[in-house]
Amino acid sequence: MSHTRSSAVAALAITGLLLAACGAATPTAVPPKPTEAPKPTVAAPTVVPPTAAPKPTDAPKPTDVPKPTDVPKPVAYKIGMILVGPPNDGGWNQAHVDAAAYVSAKIPGVTFDFVDKVNPADRPNVKGTQVADDLIAKGTKMIIFNSDDFKDDALETAKKYPNMPVIHASGDYSWKDGASFKNQPNLANIMGQMEYGKMIGGCAAALGTETGKIAYIGPLINEETRRLVSSAYLGARYCFEKYRGKKASELSFRVNWIGFWFNIPGVTLDPTKVMNEFINGGYDVTISGLDTPEAAQETKKAAAAGKKVKFVHYDLKTGCDIAADQCLGSPYFNWGPEYVKAIKAAQDGKFNNYPFVWAAPDWKDINNVDSSMIGYTKGKALGDNAAKLDEFIKGLADGSVNPWKGPIKFQDGTDFVKDGATATPKQIWYMEQLVQGIDGKSK
Repeated sequence: MSHTRSSAVAALAITGLLLAACGAATPTAVPPKPTEAPKPTVAAPTVVPPTAAPKPTDAPKPTDVPKPTDVPKPVAYKIGMILVGPPNDGGWNQAHVDAAAYVSAKIPGVTFDFVDKVNPADRPNVKGTQVADDLIAKGTKMIIFNSDDFKDDALETAKKYPNMPVIHASGDYSWKDGASFKNQPNLANIMGQMEYGKMIGGCAAALGTETGKIAYIGPLINEETRRLVSSAYLGARYCFEKYRGKKASELSFRVNWIGFWFNIPGVTLDPTKVMNEFINGGYDVTISGLDTPEAAQETKKAAAAGKKVKFVHYDLKTGCDIAADQCLGSPYFNWGPEYVKAIKAAQDGKFNNYPFVWAAPDWKDINNVDSSMIGYTKGKALGDNAAKLDEFIKGLADGSVNPWKGPIKFQDGTDFVKDGATATPKQIWYMEQLVQGIDGKSK
């Protein structure tokens, strides 16, 4: 019902009540008909035009993911390495090739160019300096000479190219306190204290011999080889007395020199023949000082023929692989870590006056590939004696074992180290003779 009609009806009802209260009266007129309430006006619906549905907003185009910053390509740094022998000789030269691979893995962009067999036999009219000239002309940024025989070639090359970093493996021209110091800032010498490796090898030989006769097949005679042979003997003598319970006088230790680092037919003694002379002479252990594996090869042949013989390899970590059953071990050079340091110094412009390096083993772990320049691989032929060798190595590490402590005499009976004294680095490096107790030539 509408709000207007309800009001009229209520008014009529109120009027009737008032009349009844005053008494009946004749109406004078018919009351008017109530006015009909007006019909509600029907409002015409307002037609609201439909609003067009909004067009969907186009999804924003994805922002291009930024490309990662390009990693800068390593700067190419080519090094020329001049080898005295073949790269796969199973010894000295192979150890340098292995070191080059280590360096390339550690320093991105470093590559090597090798020139091998740079020696009077294989390249009779070629000097190391000429090889260096060719390598430098091809764009190498550093030269490494890998043999003591290149001492003067390294110096001459450094003088000719004063801005070229030159490394000589071995040698002492950069040793300011040494007897041969040359003030050539761009020439560095890097060497390891293989004397310790040879002492360990000598001890292994003393532990392994059954006849008390140890042979050493040596290369040429110089200060380096004299100190290495002497080191092997001193290690052997110590362990022969300490672990075998025998007198030094009961130990026979002989060295034969072939004349070079490896066999040169018609120039050197044949190392195969030298080895057979040792074996047939009752020497049941041979320590090798050569770059090449004749000691291992001939020992293996003799063992196959029924002889009880063993050997100690040289230079290469995997040297025992050639004849594992007869191997007492292999002292080896690990050139990689020291080369990495020197090469980084050169790349950073800090190579000049690089300190003389004669690196000792890392006594915490002599076989740590990243820190120890001198290591020792123990051979299968050691057997139960491996524990005694470990004890000897531990003594060298903590200083409780020191075979350089006097008295030590030279072959001619003169004092090398007096009683109570210890050999100095200079005495060891510039050793004039073999020590007493070794049978063989000193010069």
